[in-house]
Amino acid sequence: MSGEVILKAEGLVKHYPIKAGVMRRTVGHVKALDGVSFELYKGETLGIVGESGCGKSTLGRMLMRLEEPTAGKLTFDGVDVYSQKGGAMRRLRRDIQIVFQDPYTSLNPRKTVGDIVGEPFEIHSDVVPKGGRRKRVQELLDLVGLNPEHINRYPHQFSGGQRQRIGIARGVALNPKVIICDEPVSALDVSVQAQVVNLLEKLQDELGLAYVFIAHDLSVVRHISDRVGVMYLGKMVELGDEDQIYGRPTHPYTQALLSAVPVPDPTLRDVREQIVLTGDVPSPANPPSGCRFHTRCWKAQEICSTDDPALELRPDGRSEHLSACHFAEARAVV
Repeated sequence: MSGEVILKAEGLVKHYPIKAGVMRRTVGHVKALDGVSFELYKGETLGIVGESGCGKSTLGRMLMRLEEPTAGKLTFDGVDVYSQKGGAMRRLRRDIQIVFQDPYTSLNPRKTVGDIVGEPFEIHSDVVPKGGRRKRVQELLDLVGLNPEHINRYPHQFSGGQRQRIGIARGVALNPKVIICDEPVSALDVSVQAQVVNLLEKLQDELGLAYVFIAHDLSVVRHISDRVGVMYLGKMVELGDEDQIYGRPTHPYTQALLSAVPVPDPTLRDVREQIVLTGDVPSPANPPSGCRFHTRCWKAQEICSTDDPALELRPDGRSEHLSACHFAEARAVV
């Protein structure tokens, strides 16, 4: 991992309008993302975790510009992504690719594997490899651990793990610099998850890729990530390296998440303090004022309901360990 920033998000906001009535007037907004900022360095893996509905997948689509922002800025290698149009945006997409969550619906069942993996060369016809498209597709299949002779098979003839390998082969076809991994292993068996994660690490070493790895499985994220960002209700609440987040988290929500991870050792299970949050996650259509976590936080005080804490280095944090909490305090989780 180098110290050079390749992707930078600044205050990303995405609000979806709520329509009602015969005239379909806007009566409110679902605040899926509300000011998310971070930097991705060349060759690193940034894990994004959080419970369902916190805005992780929306963030992934925003980074691919599959969704237009309500506000905010996204810079890739010094280029403003949201200001690009036409051919310039198409060329930019070569460097930012995505691996989708569900390998069963992200592959066209009417196309062969060769057509699916080779489709990027149809869209970007000026980068068709010299050896020919078919040869390059076979090389990509071999790269991800599939038999190149199966190029004429259809997706239904492969297992779930093999289908995700096909999606990964499609993602690396144009030699991108960044890949957005939107929960790429959540639909797979545990043993297959390990194989796919190991493949992603192997490709990162060989091709110099940077990943934004979105997941809800904390163990998988810890295994693959260099740094981890924790999201809650459209906000980034903590950001630090893997040791900081898992060893001494400072935000109460992160501490609660980690305390819920099952522990196989019964002796540790007995001494471990489990944090049980009260109440439900508020609606993103009507989030709480101030800190969005204050309605479920055991540390909440009056300032938490009025002032939204910024994601910044807190007194008890370490270098590059950011937390959005007025009362951030490093706490080891057994």
